[in-house]
Amino acid sequence: MKRTLAFGGLVATAGLLASGLAAPAQAAGDVASKPLASTGIAAKNIVAYWYANDAANLIGATPYNVETKVVAKHISKGGPAPDSKPGVVPAIGDEKKVAAKSKNINLPKTTGKVFFEGADGKPHWCSATSVQSAYHNLVATAGHCVYDTDSNAATLDNWVFIPGYYQGKTPWGIYVGKQAFTHYDFDVYEDGDRDYAFVTVYNGLKAPHDGVPHGNDKPVKSATGGTGWENLGGWTEVTKDVYDQYKGADTFIGDIAAVDGPDYNDVDKDGNKTETVTHYFVWKFVDAGRLGDNVGGQGLAYNQKIGSPVFVFGYPSGSHPDGNYAYSGKTLKWSYGKTFKATAASIKAEELQAVKSSFTGEGALGSSWLLKYSNGRRLGYLNGVTIGVSDTDGNDRYDTSISPYFDGELYGVYSAAKNLWSGSIA
Repeated sequence: MKRTLAFGGLVATAGLLASGLAAPAQAAGDVASKPLASTGIAAKNIVAYWYANDAANLIGATPYNVETKVVAKHISKGGPAPDSKPGVVPAIGDEKKVAAKSKNINLPKTTGKVFFEGADGKPHWCSATSVQSAYHNLVATAGHCVYDTDSNAATLDNWVFIPGYYQGKTPWGIYVGKQAFTHYDFDVYEDGDRDYAFVTVYNGLKAPHDGVPHGNDKPVKSATGGTGWENLGGWTEVTKDVYDQYKGADTFIGDIAAVDGPDYNDVDKDGNKTETVTHYFVWKFVDAGRLGDNVGGQGLAYNQKIGSPVFVFGYPSGSHPDGNYAYSGKTLKWSYGKTFKATAASIKAEELQAVKSSFTGEGALGSSWLLKYSNGRRLGYLNGVTIGVSDTDGNDRYDTSISPYFDGELYGVYSAAKNLWSGSIA
């Protein structure tokens, strides 16, 4: 199946919601957790999967379209309700900020794409966002962008988060998932009311000089003479001994190159070169630091009243049912509207929230719903994640996005993930 609701907006008011409220009680048995990459070596192998063969898997990944289209019903009675008092977790950098207002729509740095290998053995992606946590290492997305509901395997393979991804570019690095957390009812029963996940990630890996090695970027000797080399990008010249250490290393993330070129420093009396020498180069990832330190992290709001306005940020892709190709999935998009109660029997969901949005389903899965979004600071409170899209008026155009209602049970899953350290794999 596929899952999609659109509303324009220009102004959002920033500021802390009512805080200082008691956190809801949460039973440990409501949380399901599974490792994605439990060791540094495993994490490096995942990075290698995405960058092998000139990053073919990364560039060739397609938007995930499993269970994106749902039949959502707008309801006026019943539906989601708070299970305790409302509460918030402030965004990274917003812990002591004073409320502010702005009229410009500035896109958040926290949003990006999660990449993984689907049940079909092919590379895919969803939308996701960085959120506040003790070690600034937490990502939020839809549950079925982490847990394999298609083949009923435990989790999706080779899972990484890349904030600000664009056509093979990784401006703030690539972050390998370490541990995934969701609600027990989604893990076992695929309950759509609990279709959310939080993932701790290792420190990012980033290429030096922002370079990514591709076949046409191998170092070449300058055609104009001298000792300079062209197309170095992230390449560093090393000795043969260092080159040999990296050659064939199982845990090396990068590339090596041995290039023959004339030694312009060794010439005869007429200025003619007398020797050809081999130069050795290494291209390797370096530690990019923690996710939240690089792009920030959204706050979290739960048990909020239905009817509040939210911004939705994600990477929608694909067509409406009538064939209109609406979004490419290449750039971050936004929509704005007020939430309302909804249900969707096909995904066992009776306590959903929905918002009018023209986002198509492919790629939009995992899009962040931000309450009280500050355009100046590009921060707000995560209050939903897109788990599907719907054509509610039958005109063959998606007009609604749906999300689980964020209540105390979601806060319990978040709490299980927010204090876990990940560390570096460089």
